[in-house]
Amino acid sequence: MRARPIRTLDLFAGAGGLTEGLRTDSRRFRPVKAVELEFDAAATYALNHAGNLRDGILNSRRVHAGDIGEWLDQADVPEVDVVVGGPPCQGFSTLGKRDETDARNFLWREYAKTVHMARPRYFVLENVPAFTKSPQYQVFLDELGAGGLLEDYAFEHRILNAADYGAAQARKRVVVIGHHKDLPAPGFPPPTHVDNWVSLEECLRGVPQRVESIGLDGGTITFGSTSLGGPFSTRELHVGRNYQQISLDRFAKIGYGENRFALPDRLKAPCWRKHTSGSGDVMGRLRWEHPSVTIRTEFFKPEKGRYLHPVEDRVITHYEAARIQGFPDDYQWVGNYAQIARQIGNAVPIPLGRAIGALLREAIDEVDARP
Repeated sequence: MRARPIRTLDLFAGAGGLTEGLRTDSRRFRPVKAVELEFDAAATYALNHAGNLRDGILNSRRVHAGDIGEWLDQADVPEVDVVVGGPPCQGFSTLGKRDETDARNFLWREYAKTVHMARPRYFVLENVPAFTKSPQYQVFLDELGAGGLLEDYAFEHRILNAADYGAAQARKRVVVIGHHKDLPAPGFPPPTHVDNWVSLEECLRGVPQRVESIGLDGGTITFGSTSLGGPFSTRELHVGRNYQQISLDRFAKIGYGENRFALPDRLKAPCWRKHTSGSGDVMGRLRWEHPSVTIRTEFFKPEKGRYLHPVEDRVITHYEAARIQGFPDDYQWVGNYAQIARQIGNAVPIPLGRAIGALLREAIDEVDARP
């Protein structure tokens, strides 16, 4: 007997990294609806998972490009097998100054409300580790009590490193996996690469080191009433950017695996001359033999972290960053240079999503096989 589809609802869906991961495990995962605030990311999701492009117009009834609260007020939430999503985490992030009153920190309420209405068997929530120490997480726990939005559910959380599941980057995230109380807890996916992390060299094998083009140059598509750049395949994102001469001079002085500390004073920014300790990743070169550092939304800016190519005098390209995240070469992207970088950096790494997909698929099949 043919196994039935697994219906999913993707919240804060971004460019579709988590859905792509699930579907890399099995095409049985069928996204029936996705919700994403940013139009460019919603368009990328629709183009790959839930829409059709004809004559430059992208249509999708299965993607809501807008505020999740408005969607909950206006739409019939579909009943699904699995709800997935990663509410924005900037307010919880350990980078920079935390703001516990950041409105984005309260989007978990919309997530919990959606779980309550969609009545899934399982749900998955991905966020930065700091989420579990926030006041909002405690309130989230309170929703498990009698009368709470999640009173029919139980969940467990664990900090997972994407490198342990085959991603070519060290990226730690808290993953919450919830289950209906009528079902057993599925646990967490067993690590597959703890003693065998995928190196940057393995990940980028076959990618040209030289970059011949500057910036994204292509057509446009219309999504809703918005005109957006693209579409571009992952492979077409292997483009560079124009650098000021001081940046090129800095790159030339930073050797393999080195960072801003290797620069002579004349090439250091004033703040670097004043601070001789601190982050060793700023203006740092990646190493071939190790996984990448976490790919963030501004990886194309060398002052934001260890994003210099191991041997070329440039930062990694969008293509290389997408490969590090696990996206296939034929994945389609919509937006401008900065927008697509944000989509790549915000995505759940595909290998981690695939491992979560395998766990949930096996759990669902075991439940369905019960007499």
